[in-house]
Amino acid sequence: MEENDRLSEVLQIICDRPEPRVSIGEIMDEFGPRAFGAALLVFSAPNLLPLPPGSSTVLGAPLVLLSPQVAFGAEHPWLPKRVSNQNLRRGDLRGAFGKLIPMLEKVEHVSRPRLEFLFGPVGDRVIGAVCTALALILIIPIPLGNLLPAAAVSAFALGLIQRDGVFALAGYLLTAISACVLVLGASVVVASLRHIADLWPWS
Repeated sequence: MEENDRLSEVLQIICDRPEPRVSIGEIMDEFGPRAFGAALLVFSAPNLLPLPPGSSTVLGAPLVLLSPQVAFGAEHPWLPKRVSNQNLRRGDLRGAFGKLIPMLEKVEHVSRPRLEFLFGPVGDRVIGAVCTALALILIIPIPLGNLLPAAAVSAFALGLIQRDGVFALAGYLLTAISACVLVLGASVVVASLRHIADLWPWS
């Protein structure tokens, strides 16, 4: 993936190759210099789609590995060899990417580099730190509780890929909303547990 290549085109190339299986490492190589943003998008966006229970934990694990690397300013993504060598069925990727590519194409037509002060050595690291926190939430199997964190990481990823500060701002907004929802949900759970404890016939 060169600087001027569109991610949607790269994903389509990955889908169109004839080999029945592809490793995660090979996918990362296809992403090239924008591998961090591309990988964050590929592993976060599917969480916005209806998936089997536990899928968010599987998809969130690579985010937990990659997001801190952005926060620490790594130039190239690193994955453990066991993860990098893991093979995926290309048919499964076609199914997932087939839904992602049309949406991504629409975004690429309206997106452009802007508000670039939100990126750079400091901005990218802040985004990486926020995505790390969001990834830790994603790996927790909370019913419908992963949509906002996944949307936030996806927005940050698009911002990194396109150097579009509008998406970065959207990511920060979604993160704030996600935090509020998480705190509110936790308070409701705690209140419910206290109510149950008050009703319990302790001896």
